[in-house]
Amino acid sequence: MTAPRTPIIRLAVVAASGLALVATACGSNSSSSDSSATTAAKAAATTAAAGGAATTAAATGNGPGVGSKAVGFIFVGPKDDFGYNQAAYEGSQAVKKAYPDLDIITAENVPETDEAARVMEGMISKGAKIIFATSYGHLDAALKVAADHPDVAVVQQGNTITGSVPPNAGTFFGTVYEPVYLAGIVAGKETKTNKLGYVYAFPIPQTVANINAFELGAKSVNPNATTYTVNTSSWCDPAKQADAAKSLLGQGVDVLTQHQDCQATVVKAAEAAGAMVVGYHEDASTLAPKGWIAGSQWAWGDLYTDIVKTALAGTFTGSKYNANYRAGFKDGDNPFVESKFGSQVPADVTQLVEATKTKLSSNESVFTGPIMGQDGKPVIPAGTTLDPAQVDAMNYFVAGVVGDIPKS
Repeated sequence: MTAPRTPIIRLAVVAASGLALVATACGSNSSSSDSSATTAAKAAATTAAAGGAATTAAATGNGPGVGSKAVGFIFVGPKDDFGYNQAAYEGSQAVKKAYPDLDIITAENVPETDEAARVMEGMISKGAKIIFATSYGHLDAALKVAADHPDVAVVQQGNTITGSVPPNAGTFFGTVYEPVYLAGIVAGKETKTNKLGYVYAFPIPQTVANINAFELGAKSVNPNATTYTVNTSSWCDPAKQADAAKSLLGQGVDVLTQHQDCQATVVKAAEAAGAMVVGYHEDASTLAPKGWIAGSQWAWGDLYTDIVKTALAGTFTGSKYNANYRAGFKDGDNPFVESKFGSQVPADVTQLVEATKTKLSSNESVFTGPIMGQDGKPVIPAGTTLDPAQVDAMNYFVAGVVGDIPKS
């Protein structure tokens, strides 16, 4: 994830400083490399124009990423987790399809520690001048590698760089809270108990914003809807997820959702209990044929491919990717999209969701005040709309969310 993607001690401090603390990942590192020989395809790709302003380095063909023989991707978990890492891996395979003459080097279960820098260094030694660090807590390692290798374009998924952005680095993500808000509408319409459950990993701004968006979406169609939260302090711990799901179901929750890297445990728990489920990261509807009602998922292929195209063309520095890039409904490029609706969701609900999406794609926003906090006081004043940077610093729950944000 996230999602987002490392535990924090003081949320406000992390939002201000951009420092990511350590979250350990299970399993050992594994890597693979794929290539084929289609010289014409590579030639066409590397000479294609890309978005963003060209710089002196780009004009001389010496920009970061130029001449790369490989593209590296590191994942914090396994590539088949039915979630965040699987979606990122699928994005890497879209790059492989678009650039068949490039080696696509992937490494799974790379922890959010200095080990991540070591793995990226290994990819660079194999010819990679374009690196994707896909987990929130990989940022520090990504910036270290970028500083040590100015000819390598290093992009990090989900976190933000504070202060000046190095000429060969950047972060990117989608406005994940928009599809989550839409899924909240479905949950608010379909719940019978008015109790929704949210299993999440860490209280970073990204997960907090998603929880708030989910509740706001549900509340927009059901004033009585409440969202009960449990955090697991892990991106993927099936045992903790099972306990969290059991706790929420025991409180009368009849719709479960989550912000975890791996979602199979929560989805299956909801299905086994006869509850409804809203997915996240990947389409996991096959795991809950009866309970699945909605979800949201990553479609990274186009964005990943365009980042590679931009770097190969020598125009990375000064481009939109050489920044904290966020794509949303309004620009039509959000890589986070709606999953399929469940067969039991009536047509009038799906139509309402699509109508709301149209509004969010024009002038409306999920986070426009007045919006109240848990204490009943405004956290977003009337007439105020949060920009992406403010959402990326969110450290409070809105009214209707049940549970506290852990402080340590």
